[in-house]
Amino acid sequence: MIFIGIDPGNSGALVVLKNRDIMIRQIFSEENYLESLRHIHNLMLQGESCVCCLEHVHSMPRDSHKSAFAFGNNFGFIQGLLKAFDIPFELVTPQKWKKEFSVTSDKNTSIAVAKRLFPKVDLRRTAGSKRCTKDHDGIAEALLMAEYARRNL
Repeated sequence: MIFIGIDPGNSGALVVLKNRDIMIRQIFSEENYLESLRHIHNLMLQGESCVCCLEHVHSMPRDSHKSAFAFGNNFGFIQGLLKAFDIPFELVTPQKWKKEFSVTSDKNTSIAVAKRLFPKVDLRRTAGSKRCTKDHDGIAEALLMAEYARRNL
């Protein structure tokens, strides 16, 4: 069974788990997501089962019109890809999946929980790079959403 977690924000990410092993981890770009979800679709055509947990978030009133539009565009693009590739998905609010892991709105708690549950995973934006030293909260949250899907969907 394949489990996908997607943080749809502008600095979001997509993580694909098979059992508890990471198959794919991508920072958001239309090209990355198109290629990754096409690959998952091909696996489904070969008989693999799949489910996706897509974070159901909204733009915030304090967001600029430009960033709110970009966010909505990304969110719609992701839903369109999932539908086009017949990947079943559920929209899950941040409150719901974060409660599962006792994560707060502080992004560092997501990173800490992801490291505890998946100690061998490199959460840096560019995994393996010596220049990148900071963990990416989008990858951590997408990983936790994939794990949420594994446990609950």
